[in-house]
Amino acid sequence: MKFARLAPALLAAGLLAASAFAADPSGIWKWTVNSPNGDIETTLTLTLKGGALTGTYSNSFGDATISNGSVKDDAIAFDVQREFNGNKFLLKYRGTISGDTIKGTIELPSVNGDERQKIDWNAKRVTEAAAK
Repeated sequence: MKFARLAPALLAAGLLAASAFAADPSGIWKWTVNSPNGDIETTLTLTLKGGALTGTYSNSFGDATISNGSVKDDAIAFDVQREFNGNKFLLKYRGTISGDTIKGTIELPSVNGDERQKIDWNAKRVTEAAAK
């Protein structure tokens, strides 16, 4: 009888503890991609609400909304649709969150049409003041 009353409290405590250890990517993230045409400063603003990851992506080529956003434990994934010279292409971001750092890879189309390329992605969470 005592266990029947205690079980819901233990379950609730376990769920709260599990959510405390899940990574929350909400905030502003910045990183630089080195390209043949120079460095590209990128800003990503993420929101995790009700299990849904949404956000905006911005760099010198313009702004975009992320799609297919997900976070599970410390793994993050999202896609960004871009357009360059009339051609649309998809960037696939995958990474691991550790505190205020995301490290992972960006999968992007090959320049010559071969297999997709992967480059490293290392973002740092910044304060709103530092983002400006």
